Order: sequence, then C-alpha cells, then structure tokens
Amino acid sequence: MLAGQAQASETKILILGDSISAAYGMSLEQGWVAKLALYLKERDAEIQVVNASISGETTAGGLRRLPSLLQENQPSVVIIELGGNDGLQGYPLKTLHDHLKRLVEMAQQAGARVILLPMEIPPNYGTRYTSGFRDTFRQICLQTNCTLAPFILDGVATDPMLMQADGIHPTAKAQSILLDNVLPTVTAVLGKS
Repeated sequence: MLAGQAQASETKILILGDSISAAYGMSLEQGWVAKLALYLKERDAEIQVVNASISGETTAGGLRRLPSLLQENQPSVVIIELGGNDGLQGYPLKTLHDHLKRLVEMAQQAGARVILLPMEIPPNYGTRYTSGFRDTFRQICLQTNCTLAPFILDGVATDPMLMQADGIHPTAKAQSILLDNVLPTVTAVLGKS
C-alpha cells in the first residue's frame, strides 16, 4: 500500500499520449508504457496503468478526450505526453501552452497528480520556435505546480540505431531507455522513491 492512501486499489495511472506512448511501429506490449505497468505491478499489484495514448494525437485531441477518461478511470496520477504533433504541425506556441495548461488543470481538478513529459522538435523549425517549444513545458509546470519529467527520448532521439526509419519514432529496443528516463519521476510522484 502506498503511504497516505486508505486503499492501494485507488492507485491508477492514466497515460494520455501520442505515438511515443502508443508504441508506434510495434506491439503495445513492447512499448515503454507496458514496461512501466509490468515494473509497477511486480512491486505493487494494486497499481493499474491505463494507456489512453493514440498515434497522431495533439493537445486539442487530448482536451476532447480527457474529461471522459478522468470520469471513467478516476486516476491518482495522470502522465501527459502530448505536444510533439502540435510542434510538428507548427501550431502556435500560445495554443500549445493554453492546451497543455488546460490538460494539467483538468487532471488536477479531478484530484490527480500530474507528470508532464516534455517533448522537443527538430532544429529545422528554427531556434526561436524550438526553444520556445521546449520552454513551454517548463512554464506549465511552474504555473500549475505539476511535475516535469526529463525528456523521454533523451539518449534515443539522436541515435539512429534506436530510431525507426522515419527518424521520429523510437525502436522496440529503445523502449527500456524511455522507461529508464521517466521511471524515477513516476516512482517519486507515487511516493515510492
């Protein structure tokens, strides 16, 4: 049982993400989310991970889906891994900021602790946009007091051997690294560090 909880069965983690969390190009069981679920289940059988990630999802799509997902699952923790597709489509940074902030606040108002997984976009979008994009995630966490995780693709995005042929999605081999990048943050938020 986790500290401060009357029933461990109350611990549900909802992951709202895009193709990075939806295990694009591989079976769901090979993805980092399934690896997270297995890791947590081996240590606390009462922790449930719900993967609500969809390839191609944007922050706008996440906003449309999150209310019903919160109602249906009543998660203790929400992990938001969105924004990459917004950036690749060149959405205005203000739109990205507003959508992410609303997603975080919606989850917090439902009683969940929120972990925001920052995304980065390729440098060919220009320094101003790429740095502003990166800063948006930090700003959201300062404004909402949610938890900012490290970049999930750290050590992966720049290694062609760990990326699929499209250069955007990590390989099955890279999924353990993705998990290693976010696991310390997840366990800290769960109170298991």
